[in-house]
Amino acid sequence: MISVALCTYNGEKYLPEQLESIKRQSVPVDELVVCDDGSTDGTFDILHKLAREVAFSVRIFKNKSNLGSTKNFEKCLSLCQGDLIFCCDQDDAWRSDKVEKQAAYLRDHPDIDAVFSNALVMDDDTKPTGSTIWQEVQFTAGQQRRWQAGQAHEILFGGFVVTGATLALRRSCLERLMPFPTHIPRLIHDAWIALALSLESKIDFIAEPLVSYRMHASQQVGFGGKAEPVRMKDRMNRDRAEKLAPIQEKADNAHEIYAYLRDLPFVPREKLIKLFLRHKHFQRRATLPQNRLLRAAPVIKEALAGRYKFSSKDWWLPALGDILE
Repeated sequence: MISVALCTYNGEKYLPEQLESIKRQSVPVDELVVCDDGSTDGTFDILHKLAREVAFSVRIFKNKSNLGSTKNFEKCLSLCQGDLIFCCDQDDAWRSDKVEKQAAYLRDHPDIDAVFSNALVMDDDTKPTGSTIWQEVQFTAGQQRRWQAGQAHEILFGGFVVTGATLALRRSCLERLMPFPTHIPRLIHDAWIALALSLESKIDFIAEPLVSYRMHASQQVGFGGKAEPVRMKDRMNRDRAEKLAPIQEKADNAHEIYAYLRDLPFVPREKLIKLFLRHKHFQRRATLPQNRLLRAAPVIKEALAGRYKFSSKDWWLPALGDILE
């Protein structure tokens, strides 16, 4: 049985396109479960119209209070009855063989609990932008090889790769993943699912764009705009506290996630070593001395140990910056 878990919130503008793409799947779904987080527009009219038109079950739930995206997805997934569940955003569009491809992959790989894919990026007007989400998150060919070599969890320690809108998973894995953590802001629902399953080597990918992913100003979650690079002139003149703040934030994030994961019984402790070292690296960077001369020795020590690779593949740039700025 195949379920689709769709979370909605004032989605009338793009929702019809997404629903139409679900209707035209080459392998039909068995149910659509919708959890709405307080829509005040025409979202419900669109959903009830769909329910009258399709052969599969459409179950619609309206939250009594706003849950936010992570808890809303948790609720929606828990209500699904299918053996396979496809996570769904309200403003994208699925390729017609998305369900067929991902269901076949999970059927052929019984040791894998979830599979995600690439996606084409489109704009407000459903026009392709010419990029993909894997380009946006820099999930390069090299990163894909690392993933398949068993280093998926190390990639995810460094940032987002898995987009929930492309994710299909087995319902059987949800028992150990719920409740989703909400005390770590960085671990939204798809980030948590991906990270937890990567630590068990139970998530893989299909290197095809099975979704058209919409980037627009009003989306609840997504990539957002990329930060402008800091110019050398600004680096030399900005307040030191301004430089250290994002480094300290990375240290704190790594520590929060490490502290949470080490207490979970299904997480192999040995896979948390790189996360622990990541926390220590950023904590050392965030607490370097004010005096430039005194910074040189600890920076060189971190560099020789290879730990600046936690900061950048071009490790010498942050190392040099830590001494000079």
